[in-house]
Amino acid sequence: MKIGTDSVLLGAWVSLKSNPYSILDIGAGTGILSLMMAQRSSLIPIEIEVIDAIEIDDTAYEQCVDNFEQSLWGDRLFCYHTSLETFADEIEDQYDLIICNPPFYAEDYKTDNTQRDLARFQDAMPFEHLLKSVSILLSERGTFSVVIPFKEEINFITLAAKFNLYPNEILHVKGNPTSEIKRSLIEFSFGKPNHSKFPRAIRTNTLIIETKRHQYTQDYINLTKEFYLKM
Repeated sequence: MKIGTDSVLLGAWVSLKSNPYSILDIGAGTGILSLMMAQRSSLIPIEIEVIDAIEIDDTAYEQCVDNFEQSLWGDRLFCYHTSLETFADEIEDQYDLIICNPPFYAEDYKTDNTQRDLARFQDAMPFEHLLKSVSILLSERGTFSVVIPFKEEINFITLAAKFNLYPNEILHVKGNPTSEIKRSLIEFSFGKPNHSKFPRAIRTNTLIIETKRHQYTQDYINLTKEFYLKM
């Protein structure tokens, strides 16, 4: 599987300011998000003891495990070969940070490549199923960070509220200065922003990736430069 811009953006943007002890990567694919969390925590450093990942696809799971084993942080990284539903039902632990780049192509369009479709389409992991599982697996003061299409933002936030998950921060991503907003990166936690037990304000920002083709903005470079060999 290729490494997409969505994963790089999410892995670079997600906040580690709360010093999470444990992290869960849902639908790990190659393991890129887990690896980015391990790299970032080694640079700060913070005491992340556990970085777990789950992946249902056989080939992706094997690639993820191989990538974990070849990394510098293999002692902290572990991938479960299971579905999210099974994992949420069986695991007793909760996580301080959950991250996910979910499949979200909801259109009635599929290719001849079943494996790629499984990775890309929302029907492989419906948003409501994802949010319900997150509400079970997330610790009381934990955070959940996700990247979704901008057009799904209102629907996703509305669904999240059913599980008492509300946004703290939103990043809107545009490909270039004149293009429409393409992606929403959202951080959630439990309780409404004005709740006395969880006081906070919702912050919304915009990131533009390129000024023109392959000419990256300084904001994008500053956010992602630690994860590219050439930037």
